Amino acid sequence: MIRSLGVVLCAFQMATPAHAVRVISGISHDTVEVTSSFDGERLTFFGTIAPDVGSSDQVEGPFHVVIVVLGPTQVRVAREKTSNFGIWLNTDQVEFPGFPSYFHVLSSKRLLEVTDIITLSANFILPESHATAPNPAGLTKTLDFGRELIGLMTEEGLFGVQETALQFMSDTFYSAQLTLPGNAPPGAYIAQTYVFRHGAIVARKPDDFAIRKIGFERFLALSAIRSPMLYGIACVLLALITGWLGGLPFKR
Repeated sequence: MIRSLGVVLCAFQMATPAHAVRVISGISHDTVEVTSSFDGERLTFFGTIAPDVGSSDQVEGPFHVVIVVLGPTQVRVAREKTSNFGIWLNTDQVEFPGFPSYFHVLSSKRLLEVTDIITLSANFILPESHATAPNPAGLTKTLDFGRELIGLMTEEGLFGVQETALQFMSDTFYSAQLTLPGNAPPGAYIAQTYVFRHGAIVARKPDDFAIRKIGFERFLALSAIRSPMLYGIACVLLALITGWLGGLPFKR
């Protein structure tokens, strides 16, 4: 019995990390302001890997870091167009609820060299992970439409993976830069940092920032949300007035 307990204790000690660590991270901007001239913004992500609180042990690597930047979630619909007697029509579609409007990955090494595909998928580090959630359309159809949706959002600069974009300045201090595109949707963003050692996640930490419209752009956005009918009527009237004024110089 004592021998069995010793074996169990030994196995438990082997499964327990010898040196617990934590990540202390930050972002260069906590708010990105969008005006009429906004064409993007460069953010810097940085941090250091330190011993866990209350631990006097030194951190031992080697470490790899992956940062996943997620934008506000929304309902996205991927549609398939087919030609019917020379007319292109939407014939099929798959709806993706809770789909990220922005998704970007920064890593210190190729993802498959950092850890295995199961860990990457389970933590939604791969873009395709967001197309595998249960869907009434079925797994195969969801994956097919999800890949097309991710491809389209990648072309728009809203999805992306930058392997080896994150650099270690020392054994424990890292830094990475990301340029947000001009069409990045406003809202709350999360930068989730994962620290890997020997393929396993040993620390993680979320940091948040926001993209928000200011000035007249903010007024228009809030008007469209709070008073959609009045906003629509105002847009129609503005279009009519603009068209009438544009036609005055050509009147005889």
